[in-house]
Amino acid sequence: MYKILLTFFLIGALHAEIYDGVAIVVKNKAITLLDIKTEMKLSKVSSKKAIDMLIRQKLEAIEIDERKIKVNSSEVYDDIKKMAARNHMNISGFYDAVREANGLTSSEFKAKIKQKLLSQKLYQAIAYTAMSQPSEIEIKEYYELHKKNYKHPASFTVIIYDSKDRNALQTKVDNPMFYSPKILTNEQVLPYEKISPELASLLERTSVNSFTKVIPNGKGGFMSFYVKSVKSANEAGLESVKRQIINSIMAEKREQILSDYFARLRHNAEINIIREVN
Repeated sequence: MYKILLTFFLIGALHAEIYDGVAIVVKNKAITLLDIKTEMKLSKVSSKKAIDMLIRQKLEAIEIDERKIKVNSSEVYDDIKKMAARNHMNISGFYDAVREANGLTSSEFKAKIKQKLLSQKLYQAIAYTAMSQPSEIEIKEYYELHKKNYKHPASFTVIIYDSKDRNALQTKVDNPMFYSPKILTNEQVLPYEKISPELASLLERTSVNSFTKVIPNGKGGFMSFYVKSVKSANEAGLESVKRQIINSIMAEKREQILSDYFARLRHNAEINIIREVN
């Protein structure tokens, strides 16, 4: 009798340990209280929004497994290489920039890229057959409704401050009168269409007569851009941004298809609420 009671006790303790901290189970995949709190902190959202996001992630993971979607290391490396090239960096410098900006190690960053590529393949599999190219009328209507999104500076006149010594460069940014022979300068006019979207965004957010934050230069050193002037904004014509508009329309269509798909999936899925989260 004692052995039987002990066995039941151990089974009960194991069951309690399995569900300790678990808030939600989606088709046997657990979402813990820590998962929810972490998502709330990282995404700066409410508990309800964090739960919705995590349930969607679990449903995506299940779909990826069931569809046997794979991503190999070469695909991950190629994607990272393209991201580095867009930012005019080599791979090593790009890893340094990611670590500096997000605190992610190269292994953690690769894992995130792999998950992104898995999700992209899943989205393509779900949305591919349901999507159609936008008509000329759709393109024109979208352009008229979103004209402000296609206004941008023509160019930026900048002084590029470059140094292998991050501390010296940061001192220069904080105190423009500071001088150090370790810092090299180079004045350039950067046409908007010729620079990466990431750099364009950084320069657009920087006031005239101000420095950007210090960023890796992709060569083992660091750089900061001093924005001297910005050539007045121009509105791009429809033809020059037609490809961007088509991409935007297709992205919105895809997102609607995916939202509907996962809403149906969630409605039919076995989702158990173990404990409420406030």
